[in-house]
Order: sequence, then C-alpha cells, then structure tokens
Amino acid sequence: MANLNRLKVVLVEQEKTGKWLAHELGKSTCTVSKWCSNSTQPDLYTLEKIANLLGVDKRELLTASDNKQNKI
Repeated sequence: MANLNRLKVVLVEQEKTGKWLAHELGKSTCTVSKWCSNSTQPDLYTLEKIANLLGVDKRELLTASDNKQNKI
C-alpha cells in the first residue's frame, strides 16, 4: 500500500509516541500503529483531531500526491 500519511514522521519530529497519541485519542495502540505503518488510514475527522493535538496543519500529515499524471 502507498504511503498516504506522514503520521510516523511527524510524531518522531515532535518526540511523541504512538502510545501517547492513542491515549489522547482514546484509540488502541494497535490502531495508531496501523496508521503509522500506512496499512490503514484515519478518517478525516480523526485526522483533524490528530493535527490539532500535534499543533500542525492537517495537510502536513498527508503525503503529497504526484499531480503530473493527472495533467492530461
């Protein structure tokens, strides 16, 4: 599966753990681990909550798409 989010990178940059994020969101550490490994993705509502907790714009949590293929 493609890397759709940068959650793991942002957590490392802010010296936060997946366990901390899971606690703050009321989610299991397993769920957050799946988000960090990009095997599943958080819904948009949860992504907004994560961005607020980390003090970043939600766009910083997403991997940029390659728009070159879409310019036809």
